[in-house]
Amino acid sequence: MTDVILVLNGGSSSLKFAAFQGRDELHLLVRGSVSSMGERPRLHVAPTATTPPFDRSLGEQPISIDKAFEAIASYLANRGLLRRVRKVGHRIVHGGREFARATPLDQRTLDALRGLAPLAPIHQAINLELVGLASRLLPGATQVGCFDTAFHATQPELARLYGLPHEMSEQGIVSYGFHGLSYSHIASELRNRYGAAAGGRTIVAHLGSGASLCAMKAGASHATTMGFSTLDGLVMSTRCGAIDPGVLLHLLHDRKMSSDGLIDLLYERSGLLGVSGISGNMQTLLASRDPAAMRAVDLFVYRVGREVGSLAAALGGLDTLVFTAGIGEHAPVIRQGICEAAGWLGVAIDRELNADSEELISTGDSPVDVLVIAADEERAVAAELLEFEAV
Repeated sequence: MTDVILVLNGGSSSLKFAAFQGRDELHLLVRGSVSSMGERPRLHVAPTATTPPFDRSLGEQPISIDKAFEAIASYLANRGLLRRVRKVGHRIVHGGREFARATPLDQRTLDALRGLAPLAPIHQAINLELVGLASRLLPGATQVGCFDTAFHATQPELARLYGLPHEMSEQGIVSYGFHGLSYSHIASELRNRYGAAAGGRTIVAHLGSGASLCAMKAGASHATTMGFSTLDGLVMSTRCGAIDPGVLLHLLHDRKMSSDGLIDLLYERSGLLGVSGISGNMQTLLASRDPAAMRAVDLFVYRVGREVGSLAAALGGLDTLVFTAGIGEHAPVIRQGICEAAGWLGVAIDRELNADSEELISTGDSPVDVLVIAADEERAVAAELLEFEAV
């Protein structure tokens, strides 16, 4: 039987998984997720050429990441796939400066990655917990880490530096960038469409509960909105995005907020949730007639539109604009608002194509191609494992 690559992609409220086989080309066997782990969790499996759809409730109470993993492992075992797994690829949010390619997850590597947890407190611990769970269940499989920060290693030095003393930069206080596995997949899709030029000067908008933009030249990262941590850049579901550091100093020194309280505020109580006071879910806000919901949506669109202009300046123009991830793929009204804000760059979309979420939504005479491409971080991880095996 052909060996299977299992990919695990853990987040704060979901655990995505996919299984692939193939040596030279990846063939998807199964893809699914445990969603809504904090409230009425469900195991959902999407239909593939070899797998029928599957959907099952996992109860009415919240579940932990280990219970979500158990549900996935049980499903894979029942399908006869678990015993065929020889490699497990883990999406790991932060690789720091040391890890810029797929890396076997030995004890030394895991210790180094745990040291980066404060820079990605929502995800890093979950990612590393999954490594432990998978290692215990599949002791004969090779555990390999693939890093969201790695894609951005191609950025020029000036895109990574902060205006801090040089010794701090040398100590690793620089812009890393995130969502790199998503951007890697989009770059691959653009090469399939355009060839080596990969869409030329491109901005990719990864818009989900976490959100960022990446400026690419010929499919390589040139600049991005997230920096040292996953807090930077755009307004997100519950994260604040870019903020004047003076606000943080004010909260700490004048309002006597604790560091733990500040972390909770910036990661869990800000963003769309904080501005609206209603929800961090974009679909919920779009369905609401409350002015506070509309204000949060408008702020999101404004900040994305402003950052598109900033990244276009870094690129020296714009040839291609890509939307991906949950909001980017499924919220036509958000795409329309962002494209209107970028109209000065030549962006023009066909309203009907946009409403139908077609792949190419720009008008025939738009000098900028506007695309909607589904995110597939799991395939990007599996592709890195194939390259890792070939080295």
